[in-house]
Amino acid sequence: MVAKQMLSRVQTIHEKNLIYRDIKPDNFLIGRPNTKAANVIHVVDFGMAKQYRDPKTKQHIPYRERKSLSGTARYMSINTHLGREQSRRDDLEALGHVFMYFLRGGLPWQGLKAATNKQKYEKIGEKKQTTAIKDLCDGFPEEFNQYLSYVRNLGFEDTPDYDYLRDLFTQALKNTGEVEDGEYDWMKLNNGKGWEAMKQHPSQHMLHQPNAVPGASQRELHGTTRGGNTTPGHLTAARLNAAQPAPPSPIKPGVGKTRDRPNAPGALAPKRNSGAAGGLQEVSTPAGSTQAQFQNSSNNLPQRMSAAQQSPLNQNGRASEQPQPTAMQKIMKALCCG
Repeated sequence: MVAKQMLSRVQTIHEKNLIYRDIKPDNFLIGRPNTKAANVIHVVDFGMAKQYRDPKTKQHIPYRERKSLSGTARYMSINTHLGREQSRRDDLEALGHVFMYFLRGGLPWQGLKAATNKQKYEKIGEKKQTTAIKDLCDGFPEEFNQYLSYVRNLGFEDTPDYDYLRDLFTQALKNTGEVEDGEYDWMKLNNGKGWEAMKQHPSQHMLHQPNAVPGASQRELHGTTRGGNTTPGHLTAARLNAAQPAPPSPIKPGVGKTRDRPNAPGALAPKRNSGAAGGLQEVSTPAGSTQAQFQNSSNNLPQRMSAAQQSPLNQNGRASEQPQPTAMQKIMKALCCG
């Protein structure tokens, strides 16, 4: 039943003038539990899909060789390994490899080793060519042998007979005594409850280790306290404006040899004055503030500087007086400004 659904999904893609080019189990998903489509198989990830014919004229793309590999090496067709342009036949052959992977639990060309990926892909392609279909399908319904034999013999532009292929799987069900009753294997999970037991989030319902402590990625992100030192979820204004711990006291000038080291804490550092004199002055390291610096901050830069910042310091550390305008400057100001 799964094979028939997957085949029908691929047929729909082909009817939309596309070839998928990356058939693998990862790209087939089951519908959401407790919905009408709970047992419907969906196809995702069309990143490798390509238009194989013009939607209006139905003109097929030309056959080419020396094409780069596209798809997943484990499942891709033999023609893809040989560098041939892909078409509908290659999607169906890759689908047949997926079917045998489901039935066997693995494929003969898995686990091959090589020095480079290119050599590995070549080995996989060679193994596919040398593995007879009857050996690949040995021990399983004959219809899977017939399926792979049919799709591998399709021509580049041939339109597959999807109904014939679906009938093969219907016959396989009958020959094995199974009934197409719509009951899938995943419905038998959890003692017949199926997906019902998985409705909760994995962090609340851990299937394999119910007593295990959830990891960090499984814990609730909001409203739950995690272990370790963390920042509180809400910071009050009082906490933001609270006094901060006092910084270490700077080394006083003149103690030991710190005055001889310009970069030592407490040493006198030359600072260029922005006043008219433009000389170098010695200022001591300012004492650290014990108040949060953003307590009285505003959205924009301060519009006015403090008097201490506006007045340059003289050599005695006091604010120097601004030079008085001369008589000529007063006359010019009166003439210009009224």
